[in-house]
Amino acid sequence: MQTQDIPTQTKWVIDPMHSQIGFKVKHLMFTNVRGHFNEYDASIYTTGYDFLTAEIDFWLNPASISTNDSKRDEHLKSADFFDVENFKEITFKGNTYEKVDKGNDYYLYGDLTIKGITRQVKLYVEFNGIVKDPWGNEKAVFNIEGKINRKEWGLNWNAALETGGVLVGEDVWIDIEVQLARGN
Repeated sequence: MQTQDIPTQTKWVIDPMHSQIGFKVKHLMFTNVRGHFNEYDASIYTTGYDFLTAEIDFWLNPASISTNDSKRDEHLKSADFFDVENFKEITFKGNTYEKVDKGNDYYLYGDLTIKGITRQVKLYVEFNGIVKDPWGNEKAVFNIEGKINRKEWGLNWNAALETGGVLVGEDVWIDIEVQLARGN
């Protein structure tokens, strides 16, 4: 009797030294403010090395936001935006994948929860492959992009400008670069 190879579950961990969870949003209607989060982690498992089977449970600490302006960061942490005293995590649970082309690009659908509000989002994922670093560690490399409307999660604060328009745009562009290391 032949034994068949049963795909094994592979654990992946975020390499924080080579990853960034970033975003940008319109400011004064013409320029962008960019920022990132410094504290995040995920539980990621695949069947073998097939990322189209990935189970993704990601979280970040909204209090770790950085836009290179401490006053703005404190305002973003307040009840006007993330309300970090009452909401300690932003989470994403990936649940569906759709191949974009014959290459390594796909759409990732999942549930994004901000301030206790959960909505499904669609993210564009560019999978750059699996490589070994000089120390023999296997790394999977991804670029992830998407756009959300912040008001759908209760992030409504804004200020009118004298010349018309508003201070902060509604659309937030998600910009993530992540390296995953194969866990043990």
